[in-house]
Amino acid sequence: MKFSQNFTKTSKTVSAETESINAKLLTRAGFIYQELAGAYAFLPLGWRVIQNIESIVREEMDKIATELHLTSLSPRERWQATKRHDSVDVLMSTKAANEVALQKSTAEYILNPTHEDIITPIAKQYANSYKDLPFATYQIRTKFRNEARAKSGLLRGREFIMKDLYSFHTSEDNLKEFYEVAKERYIAVYEKLGLAKDTFITLASGGDFTKEYSHEFQTLLESGEDTIYLDRENKIAYNKEVATPEDAKKLGVDFNKLEEVKASEVGNIFPLGTKYSELLDYYYTDQDNTRHLVWMGSYGIGISRLMGVIAEKYHDDKGLVWPENVAPYKYHIIALPDTANIKAGEDIYKQLGEENCLFDDRADVSPGEKFGDADLIGIPNQIIISNKTLESDSVEFVDRATGKKEMIKISELTN
Repeated sequence: MKFSQNFTKTSKTVSAETESINAKLLTRAGFIYQELAGAYAFLPLGWRVIQNIESIVREEMDKIATELHLTSLSPRERWQATKRHDSVDVLMSTKAANEVALQKSTAEYILNPTHEDIITPIAKQYANSYKDLPFATYQIRTKFRNEARAKSGLLRGREFIMKDLYSFHTSEDNLKEFYEVAKERYIAVYEKLGLAKDTFITLASGGDFTKEYSHEFQTLLESGEDTIYLDRENKIAYNKEVATPEDAKKLGVDFNKLEEVKASEVGNIFPLGTKYSELLDYYYTDQDNTRHLVWMGSYGIGISRLMGVIAEKYHDDKGLVWPENVAPYKYHIIALPDTANIKAGEDIYKQLGEENCLFDDRADVSPGEKFGDADLIGIPNQIIISNKTLESDSVEFVDRATGKKEMIKISELTN
């Protein structure tokens, strides 16, 4: 994309109400726009980051599940059937907003914050024999939650993008086997996102679903809203709710050696057991035509939250510093304002592939402004073209993360 074709602009300041690092930097760099507290539009550069994160997640989830797309709206009866209508504290509804619309319909619907209550009746209709099980399915879509304190930019929102996967099994043992496979795929996702080193599997309460633990994936973050207790030696952590002397003894952990740290949750996996199957009368028949309850699991990854976490972890005093796998573009071509430089930049833009480059083709801004924008936007590889570099048919190649510079012949750029 050419800079001149991007309708958004960078800015030096943001609203005084913008507190979090990720919201400040992503807003200033023109990646996101805040519509209201907890709801952000993803602008062209930001949407490319979201798509890159989604692509990495899809690549791993496609190895264990098939993708679908469920509805955002559902009837109240879905949530009443699972006895969650009056207990889920983030549940939101929607209805006609004015008298004119009410004349058309007075219907009111639930805005789904999660989809266990929605996918189970669908699975029940199609998969009710042992021959149909196990199977797993996932989606990536926008969710809505009535957050009391929508803050921290993309880390806590009322509208956000999430990957949620649901698995269905003939037995608890089969569920546990898949659960461990899902855990491995999650670790692979965080490795590709550049977060694996600081992301820990974190034991959490099983809630109403199981007496065993569920598992969160927590990324160490100074600005994180969660407190976890870390066992660095064994590379595992414990949520505050299970980090008790009693649990530590049961787990064979020295409670006094656990390190209290701040973190942000970037995923969770949950053994649902048979709770939804019991409530929704979901059985399968075995080889002997005997009916059994279906076992289920739920597995979530916050896509837009990951974007915020990566921005919090990968930045410096100049701006964002994107890992190459999630950066909106691989190269940022910076042609200093001169006809010859911009013409050379156009040639390099085509040479490297328009889909790989952000090309600053502006002729009416200073070199300082171009460099400042490039550092703020944070694309990993900067290619600087000036009269001086063109004298030797070269460009200056700058690593955004390390600041390392080298002169490279234009003819060698694609090697």
